[in-house]
Amino acid sequence: MAEWIGARREGDILVLSLKDRWIVAEAAALDRALRAVNAAGAKRIRIDPSGLAALDTAGAWLMLRLQQNLAAGGAEVTLQPPPEEYAPLMRQLDKRESATPSPPSHREPLIALLNDVGAGTVRFLELAHALLGFFGMVVVVGLRAMRSPSLIRVTPMVAQMQRTGVTALGIVGLLSFLIGVVMAYQGADQLRPYGAEIYTVNLLGVSFFRELGGLMAAIIVAGRSGSAFAAEIGAMVVNEEVDAIRTLGLNPVDVLVLPRVVALIATLPLLTFYANIMGMLGGALMSWAVLDISFPAFLVQLRGAISLWSFWLGIIKAPFFAVSIALIGCNEGLSVARSAESVGRHTTQAVVQSIFLVIVFDAAFSVLFSLLRI
Repeated sequence: MAEWIGARREGDILVLSLKDRWIVAEAAALDRALRAVNAAGAKRIRIDPSGLAALDTAGAWLMLRLQQNLAAGGAEVTLQPPPEEYAPLMRQLDKRESATPSPPSHREPLIALLNDVGAGTVRFLELAHALLGFFGMVVVVGLRAMRSPSLIRVTPMVAQMQRTGVTALGIVGLLSFLIGVVMAYQGADQLRPYGAEIYTVNLLGVSFFRELGGLMAAIIVAGRSGSAFAAEIGAMVVNEEVDAIRTLGLNPVDVLVLPRVVALIATLPLLTFYANIMGMLGGALMSWAVLDISFPAFLVQLRGAISLWSFWLGIIKAPFFAVSIALIGCNEGLSVARSAESVGRHTTQAVVQSIFLVIVFDAAFSVLFSLLRI
């Protein structure tokens, strides 16, 4: 059966001995030889690659295809371990083969639904476990840095503050201003039939200072900085820069993660305050244009509508939002495999998971503040 394959019988087992060089240069001829392989009705087949002189990815893939084709014919096929120098290549190819999605089987809709729900639940729990472990690692590194301030990298931290905070002022301010305009217009439209247009100011103040300002800033930062963290660190993983950091005896969490977490904790409360101010500015402008409420009257009504707690409740939530965004972005970046496709997938996951966790935190805080009556 051609020079690359030898066949012999050991009892009821057909042994196919692989020989010579299974490499991409011989792939065309090797493919023709493999298609001519005849199992001769054997029920048990063993593939022995110990005689290979050379093997690359193309040859390994052809070997696995031979195994699959023989198994598809109804035989029980065993692939012996290859020589030690080819074992990593076979393991890597096996992972890719197992990761290939199998065609959907015809199942009962209810069973399929339960299976999908169960698989999704397992993936969610695995993700939560990994994120919790990563959070613990960052806490340990942070406490060590607080005990030894020389470990704190001030320059990267300030650079990240500039990137996550200063460069976000434009988009955060614009969107908050427009949301304030929309809220004032829609609120006035609903309150006008009752002659209560002045309470549009109350609606704006309470909604922005307690909820919308912090939520808007966090979602924008999750889309900007969370995705940037995942993409930057993921690209470093692909380019083996993270491996180089470890080779130098440094901890990637110290070098890459901690500056980003601290920077976001410092800048997101300030962005929340800025979003509140811009939202009030947009609402005041629309109230003056539509309701003829002057700016002094707007400020007087706003002062009576909100308390100091209303202001601080929005600010208190911002550091929790910041930690969740930074941790998820960095964790997804460090989880990237060595491919561009993996960078894109993990960047998308970072944004989706960050926004989801921000909204979960916001809902939890709303319930907590209601229970505390504040």
